[in-house]
Amino acid sequence: MNPSASGWLKKLLAILDESMLWNLDEALFYRQLKATGFIYGSNISLLEEQLSYLDLSEEETCKANMITGLYYFYKQEHCDLDFAESVFKFYKAIDGHKQSIFSEFLGGNSAQTSVEKIIHQRIHIDGFLITKNFNYFLINALLFTDILAFNYFLKGHNNLKSYMNKYEAALETVVFKVLNSKSIKTKYDLSLIKLFESSMRFQSHIEIKSSYIPQIVKTNLEKQYLIDAVCMASWSDTYIDKDEYAYLAQLRQTLKIETSVIEQSIDDINAFYKKHKKDIAFLNHRNLAQSFYDNSSNLVIRLIKRNSKRLLKELSQSKEAMVLLTKSTQRPLTETEQKIIQTQLLDIFKSIPSLAIFLLPGGMLLMPLFIKFIPQLLPSAFDDNRMDN
Repeated sequence: MNPSASGWLKKLLAILDESMLWNLDEALFYRQLKATGFIYGSNISLLEEQLSYLDLSEEETCKANMITGLYYFYKQEHCDLDFAESVFKFYKAIDGHKQSIFSEFLGGNSAQTSVEKIIHQRIHIDGFLITKNFNYFLINALLFTDILAFNYFLKGHNNLKSYMNKYEAALETVVFKVLNSKSIKTKYDLSLIKLFESSMRFQSHIEIKSSYIPQIVKTNLEKQYLIDAVCMASWSDTYIDKDEYAYLAQLRQTLKIETSVIEQSIDDINAFYKKHKKDIAFLNHRNLAQSFYDNSSNLVIRLIKRNSKRLLKELSQSKEAMVLLTKSTQRPLTETEQKIIQTQLLDIFKSIPSLAIFLLPGGMLLMPLFIKFIPQLLPSAFDDNRMDN
C-alpha cells in the first residue's frame, strides 16, 4: 500500500477490515492513537500493526492513522452507508467555510477517489514541496477535531459546522491562553504557536468564557483531547511549571474530570517527547538547512526504493543516462553533464507517476540528491563500473 498513489484507500480498508482495533473501548483506542503521535501532530508510528512493515513518510503515516481513526468510529456506529460514502458526505457537509477548499474533489470522482484527495488536502498546512521541506511542521496538529466531528456526524446531528466551530474556538481559547501567558517563550513555545495557528480550520478567534466551555466540551473524548492539547501547550523542555499545573487543575474542575486524567496526559506527553525527541524537528531544533537536507534525502530515497524496478527498466533504455550516473559515483559531473542527465531524468519522471513530484515547483532542487542516491540504491545497474569511496 502506497498512500501517495491513487487507490491506496481501498487497500487500506481491506487491511483494516481484519483489524482487532475495533474491539477496543473508546478510551483505549484513543490512547493507542495518541501513542503514534497523531494527537500531537507528529506521526511517528502506525496505529494498525498490520501496516508496521511499510516504509512510509510522516505524511503517509498520518493519512493511514487518520483513516484508521475515522474507520474506528464508523465501525462503532454500525453504519449501513459505505465508509467512503459516509466520509465523503461528512466533508461535503462542512465544505464552504473556507471558500470551498474541498469543492474541486466533490464531483466527478468515485467516493474513494474523492476521499483520498480530500485527506491529502486536509493534512497539508503548506502544499509547496520546498516550503514543506523547510517547514518544521508538515502535518496538521488538529486533525483529531475531524474525527470528533465525524463521530458527531455519524450520530445523526445536523449542526455540524456549528459544532466544529465552537469546539475549535474552545480549543483555541485554552491552548493560546497557556501559550500566550508565558512571559519567556522557548523555541518550543514559538514553534507550537505557529503550528496551532496554521492548523486552525475556522480561525474564529472568539475567546470562550471558562463557564461556557462545559457546554461545548461534553463527552469524555472531547474533554480528553482538550486536556492533551493543553498539556502539549504547557510542555516545554520536559517541564510544566506551577502556574500551568494550576491552570490544568482549574480546567479539571471546569470539565469535572478526575485528577488521574490530567496526570495521565502529562505522563503521556512526557514519555512521547522523551522517546521521540530525535525524530521531531521542533524538539531537537535542527537548523533549517539540515532539516531541509534530511527531509529531502528521506523523500528521495523512499521514492527511488519504491520505483526501483521501473527506474531500472527506464534507465536501461537510456545509455547516456547510465553512463553519466556511473560517472557521478567516480567524480562530480560537469555543468554540461548535469544538464544532460537532468533532461534525461525528467523524461523518465514523466513516465512514472510517483516521480512527478520532481516536476512540481521546486522539484528541480532535489535533482542533485536523486543523482547522488540512485547509484547507491540501485547497485545492480552500476556495480560493474562503480567506484566506492
